[in-house]
Amino acid sequence: MSRGDTNPAEARRETLRLDKWLWQARFFKTRSLAATLVSKGRVRVNGQPAARPSRGVGAGDVLTFPQGRAIRVIRILALGERRGPAPEARMLYDDLDPPVVPQPGEDGGEEGSAALE
Repeated sequence: MSRGDTNPAEARRETLRLDKWLWQARFFKTRSLAATLVSKGRVRVNGQPAARPSRGVGAGDVLTFPQGRAIRVIRILALGERRGPAPEARMLYDDLDPPVVPQPGEDGGEEGSAALE
């Protein structure tokens, strides 16, 4: 292939702005919150920091970003058409985070640990 040629599969890959996808998938309440986090370099796409909210993402990309006190790792399954209800948004990604197992006393109270004795 010459320099100007591109892989047809890559040329047809559908993408969506990173900030818009994060907002549509309901990880952030507003698109500007998602854009701010991306601009600060706190979001990784396939292990590489994404510095621009306009970076294109598509199916198969793996995103890593902080949300609250947790670090989320998700794989994009589909691009959304709109910001729909939570069950619809959940179908856009696969959560790669290991299940959270509550530790004794993590809720701030000691009632749970007393019940185990």
